[in-house]
Amino acid sequence: MAISYRNMLAFLRVAESSTFAEAAEKLHITQPALSSAIKKMEEQLGGKLFSRSTRRVQLTPEGQTLLPTARRLINDWDETLDDMQHLFSMRQGKLTIAAMPSFADSRLPLIMRMYHDRHHNIRLRILDVVMEAVIDAVLSGRAEIGFTFEPEVNEGLVFAPLFEDSFIVVTDTGHPLASQSSVSWSTCLKYPFIMMNRGSAVRNWTENRASEFGSLTIVAETGQLGSVGQLVAQGLGISVVPALCGPQMKARGLHCLTINDKPLVKQVGMIKASRRGLSVAAQALWTQCTKGI
Repeated sequence: MAISYRNMLAFLRVAESSTFAEAAEKLHITQPALSSAIKKMEEQLGGKLFSRSTRRVQLTPEGQTLLPTARRLINDWDETLDDMQHLFSMRQGKLTIAAMPSFADSRLPLIMRMYHDRHHNIRLRILDVVMEAVIDAVLSGRAEIGFTFEPEVNEGLVFAPLFEDSFIVVTDTGHPLASQSSVSWSTCLKYPFIMMNRGSAVRNWTENRASEFGSLTIVAETGQLGSVGQLVAQGLGISVVPALCGPQMKARGLHCLTINDKPLVKQVGMIKASRRGLSVAAQALWTQCTKGI
């Protein structure tokens, strides 16, 4: 048994009025149409909801029982429709994104400010996590959009490139390389390295490129590029990191060099799940970044 919103609203308006004519006027329908709606509802429920006289209409005891529930259902439905309209018009809502710390610390603030200026009623939640966790957050649905390097495996994802990142070498200011602006891989391999943990994409890319010139001497490894910078600052070794980290590394007093023989270049962009559509709020961010608006 399915009682329509239209018929439930008709019941509520008649209950709030003294006559069918008054209720029909409130609903902007004819009195016969209103009578038909109430009759159908009574047939569905199996009994009379109103007692009628020539002058007025009154609720039966069963109608009195239904009234508070009907009022709540209509109010809930109207509020739900309003909420959905607000979501689609972006007058309210929330958006969760995930971003690599290097991106979150450099490019993301400006992107978020531009988005907030246009859609200030959208509440933003940012997951500041490593690349592998960005991918997992998007695939699992915990985040709608991720900012990361292009994944090696794109299954289940859509990647939209934003710019290229040429990795850089970082040293402490007292290091022999600190007087140079660029360096070769062969020269880098003469010094001990601080690396990301085994299995991270940044480490894999660095090891693969370095292997073309020799072998790395790794003295320490960590799970965050920020921690890599701290260890380099203490003089434990040098490291190769994304250029996105350059401002962060310089803020720690480190020296940054470009790689002059065979640069390590990777695409940075956005990812979304290929099997799920984006919310209106997320689509607005995706369009802002991909169209440059």
